[in-house]
Amino acid sequence: MYAVIKTGGKQYRVQAGDLLVVEKLDGEVGAEIAFDQVLMLGDDGATHLGLPLVEGALVRATLIETRKGDKVKVFKKIRRQGYRRTKGHRQIESVLRVTGLEGQGLNAKWDGEIDFTPLSTLRLRARNLDPKIEAEIEAAPVEAKKAPAKKAAKVSAEAVIDAGVVDQQIAADAPPADAAPETKAEKATPSKAAKKALDAGVVDEQAAAEDAPAKKTPAKKAAPKADSEPTT
Repeated sequence: MYAVIKTGGKQYRVQAGDLLVVEKLDGEVGAEIAFDQVLMLGDDGATHLGLPLVEGALVRATLIETRKGDKVKVFKKIRRQGYRRTKGHRQIESVLRVTGLEGQGLNAKWDGEIDFTPLSTLRLRARNLDPKIEAEIEAAPVEAKKAPAKKAAKVSAEAVIDAGVVDQQIAADAPPADAAPETKAEKATPSKAAKKALDAGVVDEQAAAEDAPAKKTPAKKAAPKADSEPTT
């Protein structure tokens, strides 16, 4: 069942349960509004036309909210005069939920629940900015921030063994806490000559640690000797 009603100088085709946006109407949120200017009633088998209104017909609705509509830009221009003006306008409108139609022996009702949440809140929820959600988040206990992990300090081999380390070899390899940092001389690797000497089985480690002697430079060829006998 449907009906054609007139309000705010416009005509609307409505059914039970429709969400209707019309020109501003007086009333509080949740107020019941009845439209008696019904121009036509229709059903699956019959259609009733008004002359100009259908007698006894009535459309009932509930006011959900009164708000400002979307902005409409108004632009004015006068050519060759440098005149340009741009303005914005938001028309005030009312949002209704049609709950019932009746007249000419026909009757239709909507038994659903009416949601009075305004459009502004619905748009905030779509962006996860609902004030109620933000209030719940603020009221929830804040988890303690995890402390940054501290760098593990160097421990001695004995402390590692006391802690219950099974592999004592790992504990033995751990540097002592009071150990001085290695110098550049200690970090220096032996030369190739020292490695060869160690591989060959040299007993004297001091000789193996020494670097190989510098390469011998080839001797210069002697100049040819002059003849002892003078030439005549």
